Amino acid sequence: MEAQNVSHTLKSHGVRVARTHMHDWLILLLLAVIMAILLLMQPFYRFVGKDMMTDLRYPLKSNTIPFWAVPLYAGVLPLVIFLIAYYRRNDVYDLHHAILGLLYSLLLTEVITESIKLAVGQPRPDFFWRCFPDGRDEYDQWGNVICHGDKHVINEGHKSFPSGHTSISFAGMVFLSLYLSGKIKVFDRKGHIGKLCIVVFPLLVAAFVGISRVDDYWHHWQDVFAGGLLGLTVATFCYLQFFPPPYHAEGWGPYAYFHMLAELNARTQEGSAANSHSVRTVSVQTMGSQALNEHDERTSTGFTGLPSTFNSSSSDLEAGRR
Repeated sequence: MEAQNVSHTLKSHGVRVARTHMHDWLILLLLAVIMAILLLMQPFYRFVGKDMMTDLRYPLKSNTIPFWAVPLYAGVLPLVIFLIAYYRRNDVYDLHHAILGLLYSLLLTEVITESIKLAVGQPRPDFFWRCFPDGRDEYDQWGNVICHGDKHVINEGHKSFPSGHTSISFAGMVFLSLYLSGKIKVFDRKGHIGKLCIVVFPLLVAAFVGISRVDDYWHHWQDVFAGGLLGLTVATFCYLQFFPPPYHAEGWGPYAYFHMLAELNARTQEGSAANSHSVRTVSVQTMGSQALNEHDERTSTGFTGLPSTFNSSSSDLEAGRR
């Protein structure tokens, strides 16, 4: 179905669209509350023996990609692109569903990631220096570590699996990549392969973020792989809830837009059918009135159905007798 010149703006339809998805927004708010609670919880302290420290003695480094930067490129950047698309097409359905889908992708991924982190309690590659900042290790009678570092730093040291930076990056960037694929019609079978560069770029950003987590010794490669797979999966499911697959003929717009067009066309056809029926009814009535008028005219020119010439002859005879 090709795009039609139908404008649905924030001012005209924004409130109605938001009310239609009121329950989705409430659940999204609930996810945000759950995420805030999870961030305050303490992870499971997995057993860490002395012989395990060989793989956990990497240096404690700062983040190449700071925590505050993740929401900017994974959330704010896609939102800016959604707004640009809205000002080009004035389609509030596209804007609303893109924003709602992106927020669900990010929050749902974050909740799942943080839940797994807390449950698994996997030590980070730099756990030794988090646990023993002075380099003096200490163990209990069972061989488990007795940490004497900062409690917050130690808690973060038990949150290696999966990588949150990577999962959130892929959740936002994969959603954006799918969105752009649909908008610029990458899979329209016209052979414009240059469009793939635009689509691949967000995925490349997410991949580099994952690599930086390994380079900074904050995660093992398995953590990054699992985080990327998690973010990719959640983003794909969230996108397909609102938009057709990018390779679909209608992949450039949300499902709701085409449903609206179908309803509009149905109402237009019903109105046309009703008008056509009214026109036919008026035509039949007009034809009936014309036939009745012709009959009345014929009746008025003669009597008892006799022709007018006969009436004229009779009048002449009467005049002769007189």
